[in-house]
Order: sequence, then structure tokens, then C-alpha cells
Amino acid sequence: MAVVQIFGVKNSAETRAAERFFKERRAEIQMVDLTVKPMAAGEINRFIQRFTLNGLLDAGGKAYQSAGIAYLRLTEPGLLARIAAEPRLLKLPLVRCGNLLSLGRDEAAWKTML
Repeated sequence: MAVVQIFGVKNSAETRAAERFFKERRAEIQMVDLTVKPMAAGEINRFIQRFTLNGLLDAGGKAYQSAGIAYLRLTEPGLLARIAAEPRLLKLPLVRCGNLLSLGRDEAAWKTML
């Protein structure tokens, strides 16, 4: 079985739920805390190709609202810089297992990864 990579933040309930889901099923996981280490450009591009950059953003989240992203005209590199500085702008967790990707709390997608 391939290693499941979970990109999130440690104090996020959604990220902890993903970590717990895979641990309960004895999957080998690699947790990447985005507050410690931002995603590599190639890694974030995989998610952008699958979900689009706007699809990755958590428009209903507190971080998105307080940053005022909806009112700013940001270029893609500018938005990616904001995401690197504040990963809570994303719908967390981002989960990858091989070529399979999921966004947010999506247990159906997680089951297909196993």
C-alpha cells in the first residue's frame, strides 16, 4: 500500500479527523504540518490541476474572511504566497495517496485510497 500524505495543520479538527481515519485503518501516513513546512510548488500544482486554485480556497472559513481575499484582486502567484503564509485559507486537509487526491473531509474518497 502506498503512503498516504496528509497536508494540514495540527490544530485543525478536519486534519485530525483525516489522521485518525487512516490510523484506525493502519495505513502508513505522512503528516505535513503546513504551518511548519509549506507545500512544494509541484505538490500544490497537483491539487490545483484537480480542483482549481479557487476550489482549494475555504471561502467560508474565518481565515479567508479576515484576510479579505474576496475583495482583493490577487494574481495566482500572489494568492499562492498568501496560502503559504496562511495555510488555513485552504479547505483542509489535502490528502494524497499515489495519484488519488482529496480535498477537505471526504471519507468516501479516503476509502477509495485504501
